[in-house]
Amino acid sequence: MRSIRILGASAGLIASLLVQSADAARVGEPAPAFNATGSDGRTHALADYQGRFVVLEWTNADCPFVRKHYDSGNMQALQKEAQVAGVTWLSVVSSAPGKQGHVDAAQARQLTEQRAASPSLVLLDEQGKVGRLYDARTTPHLFIIDPKGTLIYAGGIDDTPSADAADIPRSKNYVKVALGEALAGKPVSQPVTRPYGCSVKY
Repeated sequence: MRSIRILGASAGLIASLLVQSADAARVGEPAPAFNATGSDGRTHALADYQGRFVVLEWTNADCPFVRKHYDSGNMQALQKEAQVAGVTWLSVVSSAPGKQGHVDAAQARQLTEQRAASPSLVLLDEQGKVGRLYDARTTPHLFIIDPKGTLIYAGGIDDTPSADAADIPRSKNYVKVALGEALAGKPVSQPVTRPYGCSVKY
């Protein structure tokens, strides 16, 4: 009887995971629409950026994997390069109140200034609605949406899952490559990669 209960629970868990997977954003399909409050205090919608490439970057300033890319200037350089190319870069904070990485609007603006970061905007997703919509699992976790509104990339920033900034020069930056290919009108060669980092603190 106990084994039957365990099997039943396992089946339920598997079914739940399958439902979550089915509902999550998928590369090659329209990016899920959303509204979120920005660090400027206003509500912003993904639809506001229709006709432009958009990068969604899940971030948590207290995560060592995020610090790897910000303390080294790697993430800021990527943001600036994207903006020069006309890409909208949205940093998303899905940490819930009381959990690691949670910030309010004023703290988000201060953090952006302290890190010399260059996102177009920071989105505050403290209820985790946008994060769950995109199945954002780690910080960092990045997504690229094309001007038609199609999700064309989802995954890690690069191919070296470490928190050591010394690894950056020898890493393949998946996001940089994907953006370069997409901006050149080419298909993204690696549209799905494995994200790494701290778990998103829903």
